[in-house]
Amino acid sequence: MSAKTRSLLVLAVTIFVLVPLALVVVTAVVTSSAPAYACISGPATPSASPSGATPAATSTPPAWLAEGSWDSEQIGNAAVIVDVGAQLNVPSFGWVIAVATAMQESSLRNLPGGDRDSLGLFQQRPSQGWGSPEQILDPRYAATKFYEKLVRVPGWQGMSLTAAAQAVQISAFPDAYAKWQSDAQRLVDLITARLGITCTVGAGGPWQLPLPKGSYAFVSPYGMRWGRMHRGVDLAAPTGTPILAAAAGTVTSAECTSPYCDRPGSPNTPGCGLTVEIDHGGGVGTTYCHASSLNVRAGDRVTAGQQIGRVGSTGHSSGPHLHFQVHQPAPPISNATTIDPVPYMRGVGADLQGTG
Repeated sequence: MSAKTRSLLVLAVTIFVLVPLALVVVTAVVTSSAPAYACISGPATPSASPSGATPAATSTPPAWLAEGSWDSEQIGNAAVIVDVGAQLNVPSFGWVIAVATAMQESSLRNLPGGDRDSLGLFQQRPSQGWGSPEQILDPRYAATKFYEKLVRVPGWQGMSLTAAAQAVQISAFPDAYAKWQSDAQRLVDLITARLGITCTVGAGGPWQLPLPKGSYAFVSPYGMRWGRMHRGVDLAAPTGTPILAAAAGTVTSAECTSPYCDRPGSPNTPGCGLTVEIDHGGGVGTTYCHASSLNVRAGDRVTAGQQIGRVGSTGHSSGPHLHFQVHQPAPPISNATTIDPVPYMRGVGADLQGTG
């Protein structure tokens, strides 16, 4: 066999071996890129492409009526923004950010002009790389480009609305978006119901409240409290109220995190008392503190709504309640990865403040 023949044979064998490996690698990348947050819309909802192309509208979009101070044109444009966000599997807090941004930038109107070369719902500028004027004046294209930039902002789901919007828009008035949050949330809720949008998160499927509906009072939000960071929300409920897994997942910890958990704690007792931590997959975790008893152990698989313990007042606590945390990204499930549970849970269909 000549040297040239041997070289060709080696090359052929290398290609034969490496091509299947390359296909395996590509397949793995594609599979792992499946969104952790997935939404399904009703039949009237236009379709969208997650590739960045403008989602295509249907020939018979739903008709919209005026709502409060917003006319039918404005509501229709908000509906496009929400629909694109759902079709691109952006968590619903992102829809609220996008609608609030368009309220500030254009009053939800597809403006043909603005400051310098700004155009459309978000006043995006061709000179800044947002697209051609014709593209930007397509509301579905404009919304798609907004979401593409939003989801690249590190930690955006844990930011305030105005901080996340500013990270996308780089506005000269960075605090202006906050005033629209309540209006945007109302329109998003209305449109979500009208379009029949439902969403699931992570490997665990649907989410629900961590305590039975009607059993608790929302008593303390996420954020600074008494000079220190409160990294979850407090839901006051009677001792013994069932604590429920907010979504399916794997219990990573179920233990006493305080010096004692055989009796109620106090404001001077350190730790979360009897605590459960759950990894839900898709980079999301939850923590449940101050239980009086636990029903699970580390390593257990749980389903959404499964009882994992009972409300108590163990650890650093002044009365019976559930301290509930959401973590993203997770793992790790730690204080460093907490985000505000209220917008996150609202985004997955479990309103901690509205349905307790």
